[in-house]
Amino acid sequence: MYKPLQIGIHHVKYPLIQGGMGVRISGGSLAGHVARCGGVGLVAAAGIALNSGFFNGDNYMEADAEGFKAELKKAYEIAPDGVIGVNVMVALSDFEALVEAAIEGGAKVIVCGAGLPLTLPGLTSHAPDVALVPIVSSVRAAQLIARKWEKGYSRLPDAVVVEDPDTAGGHLGEKMENIGTGDYDQYATVRDVKEFFRSEYGKDVPVIAAGGIWDRADLLYALEQGADGVQVASRFVPTVECDAAESFKQAYIDCMQDDIGLIMSPAGLPGRAILRNQEDIVLYDQVRNSTCTTGCLKKCSYKEAGERFCIVKALDRAQRGDVETGLVFCGSNAWRADRITTVREIFAEFFGEEAGTAEAEAAA
Repeated sequence: MYKPLQIGIHHVKYPLIQGGMGVRISGGSLAGHVARCGGVGLVAAAGIALNSGFFNGDNYMEADAEGFKAELKKAYEIAPDGVIGVNVMVALSDFEALVEAAIEGGAKVIVCGAGLPLTLPGLTSHAPDVALVPIVSSVRAAQLIARKWEKGYSRLPDAVVVEDPDTAGGHLGEKMENIGTGDYDQYATVRDVKEFFRSEYGKDVPVIAAGGIWDRADLLYALEQGADGVQVASRFVPTVECDAAESFKQAYIDCMQDDIGLIMSPAGLPGRAILRNQEDIVLYDQVRNSTCTTGCLKKCSYKEAGERFCIVKALDRAQRGDVETGLVFCGSNAWRADRITTVREIFAEFFGEEAGTAEAEAAA
């Protein structure tokens, strides 16, 4: 029912990419164990300086790069031969430096969303074996990226992730008013993106479906609808290997479907999260009269005018275990979590018991 993924020169046993979850939710532990089980494990760049041991309060950008490389090293210690990559948001102030740090750290795949990574091939021209994978929600975005890359760099994406804004977690590449209207057809977009590359360039570029993928049925449906693989994020949060605090994982298990909704990020993008504590998130900075100390985003209403709240610190608090005043990003199906499981068990559920033994085989 499924075939391995080929992303650039990298052969992936199972057609699953673990979604990047910023501020150390998907760090070296989760990414390493996913890669060890035969998927693509992603270390997320956003906010990785925080809680890294490299950040002293005044060196955020430097600590970002060093923390990023340290997590990649940790992932490779778990899966020395695994396909380990990174997720780097285009919206980050140090986007270019983090792409370079990813290459220095040995990333095999770079996935980019939260903006159009139009310059990515130029930034990675000295590392042609690194696979480049943009995240889009529309055919038009895929066309813009492909035409820019082909004209300017004679390169096409090695794969494309099509993210469903109606179900995906975290920052979403769609306007708030367009989410949840019922107008978006993810799998029509998947098929149209595939057809665009075939008709315009004569190439079969793998297209990965992201958003709302929770179980084997979701995987099989995605493949039946024309996707070459899936990106899974929220399902990996309530696992032993996830890099988040136990109370963060428990928030998924405890939440109800009605607790999950949209919040406007100071980055100017909507985000999906558990919203039971939305007022406390905002009050945390207001009560303390806090100001921006990281400058982590290129565009941020909190940095520029003190509006809303500091999102990277709200996410950091949650990652460390403060789910009362911290922001817990999640996908629309997070409420389906009912226990702490393992990465190995998830692979066994998705791909059969043989996948459940992949980790043991890799360790042998």
